[in-house]
Amino acid sequence: MDFARDEIESRIRAYFDACNAADPDKIKSFFTDDAVHYFPEGGSFGALRGSQTIADCWVQCVNEFGSWWTVDHFVFDPGKKEAVIEWTHFKPKLNGYLRGDEWYRFDEKGLITEIRAYYACPVSQSVHEIGGYAYQELNYPMNLPKEAEGHRS
Repeated sequence: MDFARDEIESRIRAYFDACNAADPDKIKSFFTDDAVHYFPEGGSFGALRGSQTIADCWVQCVNEFGSWWTVDHFVFDPGKKEAVIEWTHFKPKLNGYLRGDEWYRFDEKGLITEIRAYYACPVSQSVHEIGGYAYQELNYPMNLPKEAEGHRS
């Protein structure tokens, strides 16, 4: 399937509409059954595995916090079937909100296979990464590159 920017943006916005409506069946319809939604390490959720788990989490957030999400910015790479958004998660029952970014991956049918969430948050530890994500297996750098050693000391 060829992916058009407008189609993917529309799908993501419709997914957010389903989350705001706390409609678990509609939320699930945007994901593969085995999709994973990753969050920052040490956060409230860990990694949500499976479309049902993802849907249940967002329905719970609406019920507990009055959650409402907005899509604030959108970019898309059709060749890689990946999108990145910036969002705001309003939590009226807690008198606050959270801002962040998410990286989306899609399958050949246009279903979400993976979301990696990144939050705007205060520094609280020396390593900041999303929990449960296979950084090392996917060849992300795990150590300071040799060419950078001593460069900024």
